[in-house]
Amino acid sequence: MERPAANGSRQSRVISEMRQRIITGAAASGALLSEVALAEEFGVSRTPVREALKQLQTEGLVEIRPRVGTFVAAPSRRDLTELFEMKELLEGAAARLLAQRGRVREVELLEENVHQGDLAVRADDRARYAELVQEFHDLLIVGADNTKLEAHYRTLMNQLAYSRLVHTSLGQPGRALQSEREHHVVLELVLAKDGDSAERVMREHVRASRRALLAGLEPGL
Repeated sequence: MERPAANGSRQSRVISEMRQRIITGAAASGALLSEVALAEEFGVSRTPVREALKQLQTEGLVEIRPRVGTFVAAPSRRDLTELFEMKELLEGAAARLLAQRGRVREVELLEENVHQGDLAVRADDRARYAELVQEFHDLLIVGADNTKLEAHYRTLMNQLAYSRLVHTSLGQPGRALQSEREHHVVLELVLAKDGDSAERVMREHVRASRRALLAGLEPGL
């Protein structure tokens, strides 16, 4: 019989690994997750695997269907629209809060990020630019210096599996260049300490990303 502490540690390991697989796309949307197979892979009993999957269901990353099985969550077009609406609200608020803080460390990092983004777009390095896009948004959230906002944002981004979606969005013709221009404007407004405008432009930027993403998805999703 597994000791409670050891069982909890094993459960945490399964949660962490499976969460990472889902948000990066290593575990595909809609994929069936076998408790038996996962228990064997992680070298644990089915109990910590079962509890880990329940936690991931709470986070919106898996769907447990009684008497059918457990599947990686596959957001519908409506789900994505609603999640992006929340993303717009949170990132808009973050831009406003960051602008109010002045020239903090995150603002300096945003300046370097935008510079690197220019280079990546110029070189048509979409993979590198996708990384920089995620970093830009992450710096904005961290720079807002609001732990409650950040916690909600992390959960939201996990549900979106954003690291996968950003590539779809940037795959639309001209989107990478336009995205980088939008980053420039947000940064300029943050530097000007114009919180109202920074929030408005950031929200417009997220809406543009959502439109590009939905345009790149398969019909019927």
